[in-house]
Amino acid sequence: MDHLAYYELNEEPFSIVPLTNFYYHNDQHDQAFLRLRRAVDAMKGLAVLVGEIGTGKTLLARRLLEALPESEFECSMLVVLHADVTSDWLVRRIASQFGIDGSAGSKVEVIGRLYDRLNSIAEEGRRAVIIIDEAHMLRSREVLEELRGLLNLELAASKLISFVMFGMPELDACLLADPALKQRVAVRFELKNLPPEVVVDYVRFRLFHAGSSRQVFSAESLGRIYDLSRGNPRLVNVIADNALFEGYVRRAPLPLGPDIVDAVGQDLCLPPLVPADDIAERR
Repeated sequence: MDHLAYYELNEEPFSIVPLTNFYYHNDQHDQAFLRLRRAVDAMKGLAVLVGEIGTGKTLLARRLLEALPESEFECSMLVVLHADVTSDWLVRRIASQFGIDGSAGSKVEVIGRLYDRLNSIAEEGRRAVIIIDEAHMLRSREVLEELRGLLNLELAASKLISFVMFGMPELDACLLADPALKQRVAVRFELKNLPPEVVVDYVRFRLFHAGSSRQVFSAESLGRIYDLSRGNPRLVNVIADNALFEGYVRRAPLPLGPDIVDAVGQDLCLPPLVPADDIAERR
């Protein structure tokens, strides 16, 4: 019997891979999604979502990508892997996202072909959108100026392309390097850690979605998960995942108690616990 069978689960409930089928509806993430969706529906040009590591930015980016129907949008996601990207790389990569051979010709020629392609998309009655994940890596003023130039590609009544940038809070400082681009931010939203009562519901949701019909964590152990994670969704997943396996190794009875979570916190070298309030009071 493996640990999933031990808990009568159909799949891993706390994978840190951003799986959209495990998207947890809550006020701030739903509000972020609605605002970003409005930005691309209205072709507002530039939308920005920031948040600390592990707050769910990439999951929201993927959900937005999946939610935009191909009949209405030409949309793709670009992930920036390092801070040394150049404006030339950016233009050619964006062009390739729209099916253009970005390796052929000068940058000016590529922009010309991109402009023609964006016009064709608009004539089809669709909207062109590029989602940029890890956008805080775009620190070069030259790169930001190039983005601003691409945003200037427009028709008489609308933009030809919209960008949605996802990044850590330092993205705000990066945008300040080009004040004219900063002024073009039409929508901005910041993700924060989840409050205690939402963490409780989040853990139970993930377990239920994975097939659980039992109470896996006690109320006190859920409080410990919040205290160790400070409400950061990725840390919640890491702690809960390790706690499940620790409980399986010990063949601990359900619901798992706070001693299991405390042991995981020590193994992960997480900061000392803040005394947990009674979970009923957190509600």
